[in-house]
Amino acid sequence: MTETLTQGQTVKGGSMTIDIKEIMNILPHRYPFLLIDRILDLDPGKSARGLKNGTINEPFFNGHFPGHPIMPGVLIIEAMAQVGGVLAFKSADVTNKVVYFMGIDKARFRKPVLPGDAIEFVLNVTKCRGTIWAFKGEAFVAGTLVAEAELLATIVDK
Repeated sequence: MTETLTQGQTVKGGSMTIDIKEIMNILPHRYPFLLIDRILDLDPGKSARGLKNGTINEPFFNGHFPGHPIMPGVLIIEAMAQVGGVLAFKSADVTNKVVYFMGIDKARFRKPVLPGDAIEFVLNVTKCRGTIWAFKGEAFVAGTLVAEAELLATIVDK
């Protein structure tokens, strides 16, 4: 199978990487709600690894919490879902569509995410039926599990 690459996409050893420009072509999110910086590798229909570099300049650190900044858990899950959205979109190989987050189960937060942390998200497809995708997601900082969840998404017309 020959794969057509778009600008911002590269393939190394059978694994696809996606830069921020291509992510912005796939996801409708923009600042301050675009929460992933890069897809480190993507195996269509199977898995993806994404990266979020957190800095003290993130707007949420101002109020969560003053004097003790930590990344809100809901934003960790949202970033995880965005990686899943890119995975679903690239796996379905569609255009003029958008991925909607549908559900979350078994969310757990193991350790706080602090300014300066690089979060690596690992998403694995657990089920795909038509336009509905199910994922098992995990978030790691320096190899340590910081959050996990099961996510549902769907692909719809724009």
